[in-house]
Amino acid sequence: MMDEKDARPHHGGGLDAVRPLKTSRGDAWIDLSTGINPWPYPLPKIESAAWHRLPGVELLEAALDAARSCYGAPQDARLVAAPGSQALIQWLPWLRSRGRVAVLGHTYGEHAYCWGQAGHDVAVVDDLGDAIRTADVVVVTNPNNPDGRVRAPAELREAAVLLAARGGWLIVDEAFADLQPDCSLASAADTPGVCVLRSVGKFFGLAGLRLGFLIGAQDIADRVEAALGPWAVSGPALAIGSRALGDRAWIDKTRARLSDAAAQLSSLLDAAGFEDIGGTSLFRLVAHERAAAIHDGLLGAGILVRNFPEQPRWLRFGLPASGRERTRLERSLAAIIGPQS
Repeated sequence: MMDEKDARPHHGGGLDAVRPLKTSRGDAWIDLSTGINPWPYPLPKIESAAWHRLPGVELLEAALDAARSCYGAPQDARLVAAPGSQALIQWLPWLRSRGRVAVLGHTYGEHAYCWGQAGHDVAVVDDLGDAIRTADVVVVTNPNNPDGRVRAPAELREAAVLLAARGGWLIVDEAFADLQPDCSLASAADTPGVCVLRSVGKFFGLAGLRLGFLIGAQDIADRVEAALGPWAVSGPALAIGSRALGDRAWIDKTRARLSDAAAQLSSLLDAAGFEDIGGTSLFRLVAHERAAAIHDGLLGAGILVRNFPEQPRWLRFGLPASGRERTRLERSLAAIIGPQS
């Protein structure tokens, strides 16, 4: 057993908790603790009916069609809209009888926690092959959060087939796959036992919208849809999601913009003396012997980054939203760490 199934996961984005702290500057806080695009999709005008009426079938189907096209899901795969992929992560463990669950880690802590809370026998493991042989359910985050590790779709498809042969599930959390669409298993989501989770919050910068999708085989989708019940997603969220998922020009432009910004962030962190571990175009994971002191020093400068109590050398940096924020981060790190030789 792993402690990760018992302890409440630690997350980024807790700016409300640190705002009361006294900082050495009068500047506004900079939140670099999440992997959310700092340049969000521009919100379209929403018809008043989306606010005043329960979301109808037409609005829901438009969002599902946009998601199917954007993610490349086959027609035989079912899609279910949910109020964020976190809601799906919470629900799935309760929709299967208790069994052995392997979560490939180190990864997003809610997976192990939620399966453990539902009474399953949870292990956080490193090897996919061992997980397939020993577990009834295997959970993979791809690209992985926080180190950006990517597993090939062919490898995951093979794992799904082996699991399905004995009634198992392969759950693939693709919250960051918009950045690397070639790694997605969505095109094989009609394979028995496959369950792909997608989020509109990260890449589109719309975490507050609370919109996500499950793409999977009929039996799993039916269980999730029944558990969520009617009107699980608001009309405005469906309308905005439809527009964003269908905007190919914005998607392509944003992938390039995020890639450039991540390269700049990597250069800044390398110059400051961090060891690069990995990441995606929305965040970089680095290591430093003085990580705890650097984290606290940045708090004093009004900059929040993601630390990892279980990995005390690690820090994760999201993208600064402007050149001014990037310069402030660079100067703060120089003041805390000192000049590099």
